[in-house]
Amino acid sequence: MTLQLVTVVIMTALVVNVSGILFIVETLLRRDEGAGRIWALGFLAAMLTTLAYTVWAQSVGGWWAIAVGNAAFVAGTGCMWLGCRRFNGRRMTWSSWLVAVGVVGAGATVVIQGPEGGDWAGAVWMFVALLLFAGAGATECVRGALLESRTAWVLAIVLGIESLYYVSRTTAFLAAGPESTLFESAFGTIPTSFLTIVLTIVAVVVTSVLRATRAPMRGFLRPGTLVSAQGGILSRDLFDAALVGLCERAAARSELVGVIAVRVDDLDQISTAFGSEVALAVTQTWRTGVRRHAPSNALVGEDGATGLVVGVLVDTDLDARRQAGAIYRGLFDDLGKVGGGVIPVVGVGVALSDVTGHDALALLRVAREAASRAAASVESSVLVGEAD
Repeated sequence: MTLQLVTVVIMTALVVNVSGILFIVETLLRRDEGAGRIWALGFLAAMLTTLAYTVWAQSVGGWWAIAVGNAAFVAGTGCMWLGCRRFNGRRMTWSSWLVAVGVVGAGATVVIQGPEGGDWAGAVWMFVALLLFAGAGATECVRGALLESRTAWVLAIVLGIESLYYVSRTTAFLAAGPESTLFESAFGTIPTSFLTIVLTIVAVVVTSVLRATRAPMRGFLRPGTLVSAQGGILSRDLFDAALVGLCERAAARSELVGVIAVRVDDLDQISTAFGSEVALAVTQTWRTGVRRHAPSNALVGEDGATGLVVGVLVDTDLDARRQAGAIYRGLFDDLGKVGGGVIPVVGVGVALSDVTGHDALALLRVAREAASRAAASVESSVLVGEAD
């Protein structure tokens, strides 16, 4: 069976666009404010890529579509990396500029060559940008909060395959040329389209699962509403906004901000072993317990399905440790009274602005990582995080 280029390009566009639309619609329904929004931009860029390449495949003199497609392709992979960084709570400034440079360069190299550049104008720039951003995304998936999720390992594999593929494709392009039998049979447009279809389907499923842990389905909140209806615990986006404001005010006054992350493990195992009613009782107890044992003036917010975060002004590092210890001891006592004495693994991590600076994202990231280490530690259930 011989496949025509136009047929394969249209088939790829159909799969990518349907997947992208589903992810974007789900992002709007969840009102996602974090990594999901950036991943949605990535899928939107992928949709633009397929449309541009479809125009190129069907029209004569559509060299301009190659510029649009190449730039959008780099933007899509770059956004996957940026979304992973946002999920892990890392700084976005330099990485965003790097992606912007890659996108502009991918389009500009085609425009500079013009119609004389042919079908492979700007290919090397695009290939190198793709392998770098995909490799960086795969690396980010095995760091920080993403490392804790086995689902993220699948995304790491997807991005790793893409990076390795473009290493090989770039090598074949430079060594044998785009007209060679090797390149056309192994790395041409048709085999690349099939790989794109497979990776897109896997990526949209994996990112949807990852995003669900941070942005659960929720209804629209009334403007001006600060506290959610669940025991005074803020939704993720409201907590992030409130913490940013707290950090800005504290920085102006040289005050110390502490973020305490509370992570609870083994809820799935408890549900399997003791039943969903016990798991529900444990979940309700630790959620209400964090709010009750946190300082009365503290911000308490959602942090995924098994985490809560507390933002508060503290006088000293010792004061932050004392408050984190009070939350842990209070939770331990509360959990011992429910579920027939079934107590999950609890990890508490502390991040302080004198270490990370008054950066809300950095504080959250360091606190989460410390809580994860504390949950896995046999020596201490409360750990103070350090900046990278």
